[in-house]
Amino acid sequence: MSDLQTKKPQWWKSKDVKITAGLWVVFSALIAIIGGEVNARPMGEAASETMANTIHIMKLFTWVSAPVAGLVAAIAVKALMQKMHFGDNPPPEADHQISDSPKATAVWVIVSALLCLFALIFGMVILQKDNNTLLDVHATDIKVTGQQWAWNFDYSDNGNFQSEDLYLPVNKPVHFHVTSLDVVHSFWIVQMGIKVDANPGYLTETAVTPTKIGIYDLRCAELCGLLHAYMQKKVHVVSQQDYNNWVTSHGGTI
Repeated sequence: MSDLQTKKPQWWKSKDVKITAGLWVVFSALIAIIGGEVNARPMGEAASETMANTIHIMKLFTWVSAPVAGLVAAIAVKALMQKMHFGDNPPPEADHQISDSPKATAVWVIVSALLCLFALIFGMVILQKDNNTLLDVHATDIKVTGQQWAWNFDYSDNGNFQSEDLYLPVNKPVHFHVTSLDVVHSFWIVQMGIKVDANPGYLTETAVTPTKIGIYDLRCAELCGLLHAYMQKKVHVVSQQDYNNWVTSHGGTI
């Protein structure tokens, strides 16, 4: 018998592999579109660069990882589509399996490592960019105090007056010093993409630069007791002139 007759067919030319490849392309596209675009819409329009970066990262990471999730989904669906086989021996069409292939294992490990490395480096770059606001000497300092079940705000740069709703000037960095009087809360301005724990006896810090005038949501993101769901406030982002007028009308100084 000649070598041509005994040579096994190449596994990538089999019907099963071609079907799996087609499903891979379809599932990768669906995961990228649905995960990267549709899921970002309920988050609303970003009210800060921090939130814009968060949405951008979510979309980018979804698109980058979609082929991996798509491949897993394609293999799973193709396996469910297969005709059931009974017996102690594998079916004849399984001779092209690559589960023990060193090359396939190496490719999977290298691609996974590169994806993790990309996510780590890109995430650290964005995080460092967001943290630069904490070092801005021109930022407005505001102390945030959480307690069951309310938030209070002290404007230390404007005469130490207090307010129940939070007012911020647009396009000016704000530095929050966050603490709690009782249990652990979590300070979360939804549309600005910042969230930090409010711990009793300690100050935690976060910063943001509002980029859009409007009214936004402030919530507690840590289960803190019976009325946790009602621990909400409004964040008013206004022009610098309106902010100055609001400060002076509440006894503060500019």
